Amino acid sequence: MSAAGGWTVYILECADGSLYTGVARDLDRRLRQHNGLLAGGPRYTSGRRPVQLRWAAPAASRGAAQQREAAIKKLSPTAKWRLVAAGLR
Repeated sequence: MSAAGGWTVYILECADGSLYTGVARDLDRRLRQHNGLLAGGPRYTSGRRPVQLRWAAPAASRGAAQQREAAIKKLSPTAKWRLVAAGLR
């Protein structure tokens, strides 16, 4: 899903209904990690599987991806769901 060599900011919905925001260079691989199909997934999602991708947007660099991730993490859950619903990139 991410451009070659690019970074992606994403939001997942966990099985318990919570949202998880992260960044990845290879989003498909990262989703497999989140769902326990590959080693290396974060502790937060390991107990909340399965997870589903709800939103993703490309970023020009790791720094840009991390800045957007930090901004999204500051949003309320309601605002995050609005972002997901709007499909804004």
